[in-house]
Amino acid sequence: MRLKSLAAALLAAAFMLGHSAAPAHAEPVTIVDAAGRTVTLPAPAARVVVTFNYEEFAAVAGPGAFDKVVGFTRTVWYDWRRSIWNKWVAAIPHIADIPDVGLAYDGTFSVEKVIALKPQVIIVPKWGFDAMGPMVDQLAAAGIPTVVINYNAMTVPTHVASTLAIGKAIGQEARAQELADMYAAKVADVQARIARAGTAPPKVYVELGMKGPGEYDSSFAADQWGPLTGTAGGANIALGKITSEAPLSAEYVLASKPDYIFIAGSNWTGMTTAVEMGFGVDPALTNARLTAYRARPGWAGLPAIQSNHLYAIHHGIARTLFDFAGMQFIAKAMYPAQFADIDPEASLRGYFAKYLPVAYEGTWLLQAKP
Repeated sequence: MRLKSLAAALLAAAFMLGHSAAPAHAEPVTIVDAAGRTVTLPAPAARVVVTFNYEEFAAVAGPGAFDKVVGFTRTVWYDWRRSIWNKWVAAIPHIADIPDVGLAYDGTFSVEKVIALKPQVIIVPKWGFDAMGPMVDQLAAAGIPTVVINYNAMTVPTHVASTLAIGKAIGQEARAQELADMYAAKVADVQARIARAGTAPPKVYVELGMKGPGEYDSSFAADQWGPLTGTAGGANIALGKITSEAPLSAEYVLASKPDYIFIAGSNWTGMTTAVEMGFGVDPALTNARLTAYRARPGWAGLPAIQSNHLYAIHHGIARTLFDFAGMQFIAKAMYPAQFADIDPEASLRGYFAKYLPVAYEGTWLLQAKP
């Protein structure tokens, strides 16, 4: 009986060690997340569930980032951004074996799966947190705190808060601070250059390029490209017409006479008219899909089309720590003299080389060519 008791005690101790995976001397960690919530961990987490913003987690965590990830939401990477997924899996094959915990937004998220993986923290975007509802309390009752990040808001304070929260949660505070400082400095530089222009903001229209030119897709106001466009010095025609993201009517777009048009492209499975962008995408294909928008009824008379201010920008740039390169791209289109020495694509390439385990290539930024 003593042997059995000893074995049981050892098994229990091993379980607890596996669950905590923290040194006995580790100090508790107090985090103020991007939702303003105070979250306390017994120690920096070595077992993490991440449900979005994988590039940001990897940038903060550094080499071996996904050795810490015991579960993730597969849908938002594999299904939504397949070309990006393929690139990352080629670089880090074991990502494909990480268990899927589902997506709260579509009702597939599983509290039971998360608990079974014994993470010390779950990192979720604000929109995912809102969709989880009572599941947050269920996880807390099981000893799994939730840290909220919010890169969708596209503001410097939320980007910084999200980055610092990730860093504190996983014991990478110095790297997180470096990234947060870099991001804030890049945005401040964009704003300073625009201020020196001393001109009124030109009118800008941004549209998601998923559906192709045959149907007007979502534009953006309160999040993603909406705030980013404003930071880049544009007067977004969607403001006051929609709250978050939704299509604008053709009549309204034509009446607004935008000076610049940006179509947000990506690699969407089965979307044969979408503006194709991303890793491995030939710029000629992106250009062909983009220039098809010129044939929309009434577009030939728009100032943006007449001046050839039609651009494609990868939708995967929004909601990231490297979205400052998207700001540079949009701002340079509108204020070329102030950004003559800035190469947004070089900014992307440099960020990928320094902070991410995959190399930048393919088509992410493009001005329409005849």
